[in-house]
Amino acid sequence: MDTLRQLGWFFRKYWKRYSFGILILFTIDLLMLWPPRLIGETVDRMRTSALDSHSLGMAVATLAGLGVLMYGLRFLWRYLLYGGSLALGVTLRRRLFGHLTRMTPSFYQRRRTGDLMAVATNDIPAIEMTAGDGVLTLADSLFMTILTFSTMLIAIDWKLTLAALLPMPFLAWATAFYGKLLHERFYAAQEAFGRMNDYVQESVSGVRVLRSFVQERHDVEAFRRVSEETLQRNVGVARIDALFEPTITVIIGFSFLIGLGYGSLLVFHSQISLGDLVAFNMYLGLLIWPMFAFGWMINIIQRGGASLKRLQELFAEQPEVTDSADADGDLAAGGIRAEKLTFVYPGAERPALQDVSFSLRRGETLGVVGRTGSGKSTLCRLLLHQYPLEQNRLFFTEKPIESIKLAALRGLLAYVPQEHLLFSRSIRENVAFGKPDATDEEVWQALRQAELASDIAYLPDGIQTLVGEKGVMISGGQKQRISIARALLLNPEILIMDDSLSAVDARTEERILGHLRETRAGKTTIITAHRLSAVEHADQIIVLDEGRIVERGTHDDLMRLGGWYAQQYRRQQMEDQVSEWKRGVGG
Repeated sequence: MDTLRQLGWFFRKYWKRYSFGILILFTIDLLMLWPPRLIGETVDRMRTSALDSHSLGMAVATLAGLGVLMYGLRFLWRYLLYGGSLALGVTLRRRLFGHLTRMTPSFYQRRRTGDLMAVATNDIPAIEMTAGDGVLTLADSLFMTILTFSTMLIAIDWKLTLAALLPMPFLAWATAFYGKLLHERFYAAQEAFGRMNDYVQESVSGVRVLRSFVQERHDVEAFRRVSEETLQRNVGVARIDALFEPTITVIIGFSFLIGLGYGSLLVFHSQISLGDLVAFNMYLGLLIWPMFAFGWMINIIQRGGASLKRLQELFAEQPEVTDSADADGDLAAGGIRAEKLTFVYPGAERPALQDVSFSLRRGETLGVVGRTGSGKSTLCRLLLHQYPLEQNRLFFTEKPIESIKLAALRGLLAYVPQEHLLFSRSIRENVAFGKPDATDEEVWQALRQAELASDIAYLPDGIQTLVGEKGVMISGGQKQRISIARALLLNPEILIMDDSLSAVDARTEERILGHLRETRAGKTTIITAHRLSAVEHADQIIVLDEGRIVERGTHDDLMRLGGWYAQQYRRQQMEDQVSEWKRGVGG
């Protein structure tokens, strides 16, 4: 019952719906007590030859009227109770989706995607069932048992009633025992389902890699093992689930045996009438549903409790970056400054950035370069405030980043990540994702700035071409340029490009950078890159190595310095010249 208590917030919100539905259930249970008594009285009249056509007609008409009335009432309680459970499912899915959108990257590093999908697709329906069938079985079994037991006790014979109910304590013990086992096994089964979901998601996403390395058979075998574990976990649940009905059937069978045998003895000794015995057995039959419902209720609530526990574990996790109570939502465009910025990823031993300091005025371009793993992407993530930082280390318009509301900060930013995520929609919808009301001309302008407009003519449906899930229908360079166009459409005050030109050739890169210099005059741009030509024209360039700034200055300054930047730039220029020569020879 603790599960229903934890859902008390929902029942309080929809108390009118549930109160009216339970009241209708109570009314139906009262009405169901009438037919057995009416039939018993009719049997006694038949036995004493006192039954006439009028009495029989009235009895039949009464039974028919009760049937029609209960039909309408059953429709109402189903509408009210099951409608309430559907409302709970909608509420929980909205809360879960909203919660997931607020979580920071570290949350998704800890949680598997498949497990999150399992909560949404398996656990929430189990909780939803608790608010529907669980409430139904609890209320109906409780009301029907009390009303029927009281009627049997008072209107028939108390000795016969107590004798027939002697096996019931065994039912209570069995359901409690099975319920505990079911809770444990269902929780384990849901976790196994989450692991299987996660494996499928990874396999489908990486199907190209699997085929490239000819690992299809190995992957199928690995999935067989994962699915077999899920199967065994669910079989364990099914075994316990399957014990409920036979246990209840056997116990009720003993009750009928006692009722029929002892009741016949009481009729023989004229302590009750034959009609009373018929009515008693019909009342005992009415107890079959409450007994089944009680076992079913334990089953449903234990499943719902296990699922609710998994959902609450998700809700218990809070984003690491939130707005402070006095956070400022008024952020004007201005410069960016870092003072001895140091950052360590959760669980890491070494800092990803250490003592990083720079000052960038509004309208300037900052280039960030360095070896792989030097901290370039980490700096971008900190500028987006995806992780908590030490106070007074990073400033926007001379305001500490921790004192700025996230919505205000991100309203000034547009980010083009290394891993370009495209949706299974048209090119136009992907470009206009951050600005759904953009006109076609605005979209085309962004595509031209990203040097993608000329490619559109070769696509089957032009700008309406579907790119496929994660952009599988287009090339890597086209995916990058769609992501760039998506950011440029917003015309942001601060544009952050995290190695976003790696998949385009040198000529296309130069044209895109030329568009950026033309269209983003007076706006701030931060570019991280492996190819140094991407930052050659930046107002300021910093070179990172193991999270520290080892070189800084303009392109000319760094070339005169003769350090890592100069050596890498000359090497890349030579590689570009060799590539050009090979293309010329090949032509």
